[in-house]
Amino acid sequence: MKALIIPDVHLKPRMFTDAGRLLDQGAADRALCLMDLADDWNQQFNLDLYEKTYDAAIRFAGQYPDTLWCLGNHDLSYVWNRRESGYSIFAPRLVNEKMRKLREALRDPGQMAYVHRIDRALFSHGGLADPFVRWYVKDADQAGIDRVLERINALEAGDMWDDMSPIWLRPQVERVSLFREEEYLQVVGHTPVKKITRRGNLVSCDVFSTDRKRRPIGTREYPLVDTLTWEVTGLPAPE
Repeated sequence: MKALIIPDVHLKPRMFTDAGRLLDQGAADRALCLMDLADDWNQQFNLDLYEKTYDAAIRFAGQYPDTLWCLGNHDLSYVWNRRESGYSIFAPRLVNEKMRKLREALRDPGQMAYVHRIDRALFSHGGLADPFVRWYVKDADQAGIDRVLERINALEAGDMWDDMSPIWLRPQVERVSLFREEEYLQVVGHTPVKKITRRGNLVSCDVFSTDRKRRPIGTREYPLVDTLTWEVTGLPAPE
């Protein structure tokens, strides 16, 4: 299957327009969003932009109902009331209401989770680390990948608000073994990169983030991932 990845959004509603056009052109079989819909540099007062971004996501969920959504730290900081960089003290009510509507727009609640699997590829905001799995999943349950993901996706704030969790992990800068590296490709965002990068079984694709002056860091391409062959290409935004 070919999956179109919508990397970390951070208040860029146009990304959903671009992704929709790519899907309409037949570029992929389905989309997967790595979320972090909220927050960007110096936008804490711009509630109009927060609203436009979430409304774009909600429309996209309705128009492309097979889309999968990977929860990120900036999404959950509002859900769990845990402040972090970029957090807007003015936005919690709006964000939580829009997150509720986004969930309601999904055909299946399981379409929004920490980690998703399609064929031989795992998708999460930050990455699924082997030590994290070993800590939270009993040895007897580690044989079946779907059982592992079921256990991980059932964890709550006290377990997930941790540097090693799938919403916070930065395997690009930390030495950590990823879960079943020989068996599964992992596609992640969270850590800004200049271009879509593959290192071993890790694909990093947070290429839409900006610096403090809101200048683009990355190429702003949309990763297209073959979930069987592990081929990864970058698609420019359609004109």
